[in-house]
Amino acid sequence: MTIDSPPKPTISPYKHHVLLCTGQRCGEEGAGQALYDSLWTKLKAAGIHEGPERTKFNSVNCFGACKGGPVMCVQPQGIWYYNVTPANLDLIIAEHLVGDQAVQELVFHQSPEASDSAQRGSAG
Repeated sequence: MTIDSPPKPTISPYKHHVLLCTGQRCGEEGAGQALYDSLWTKLKAAGIHEGPERTKFNSVNCFGACKGGPVMCVQPQGIWYYNVTPANLDLIIAEHLVGDQAVQELVFHQSPEASDSAQRGSAG
């Protein structure tokens, strides 16, 4: 028996995937949406809007971690940022998305793999 299904979707290569909370309870009302609306311009200015170094981004209605928002998660590293203001977003773009170094003072959670990697890096 064969199953009729649509063609598989494809996604262009990317280096990071940013998920940004735009929910009304995450920070001041509209703060997350304003950050999200600015992302394309900021990523383009940093040169990480296309090609294999591209940063893909999507909005999320709620992560369930509302304190200290807006909240943002960077994958595939599993780094979670809080207090993502416009200035802090610029810092995250420059240091993490371009420079591959998490902005530790804004990190409130990271995946076990990210934690293990950071510990291995500091041990060397």
